[in-house]
Amino acid sequence: MKKIFYKGRFVFFPLIGIAFLSLVSYVVMLLWNNLLPEILGVRSITFWQAMGIFILSKILFGFGKGGKMGSSWKRGRMAERFKEMTPEEQEQFKAKMQHWKC
Repeated sequence: MKKIFYKGRFVFFPLIGIAFLSLVSYVVMLLWNNLLPEILGVRSITFWQAMGIFILSKILFGFGKGGKMGSSWKRGRMAERFKEMTPEEQEQFKAKMQHWKC
């Protein structure tokens, strides 16, 4: 069974991706057609237009990092590294940061 899944993954994963893109596009279309014509007075859109809007928004606004990779995680990690530095290293780090701020 493991070999079947291993060989079939080249078909399975793209199908999952296509199914996910289709589902998200359908949800975008439903939300657009049920909310925006009444709120903003715009026209209804088709499934393909909804898919284009979704892909365009991902290109323009990014795919998101979420989870632990957010900026708060980076600040916490930097604070931990700063605490582990010696006082001399802390002063050098502060000087570099002041130089970057101009």
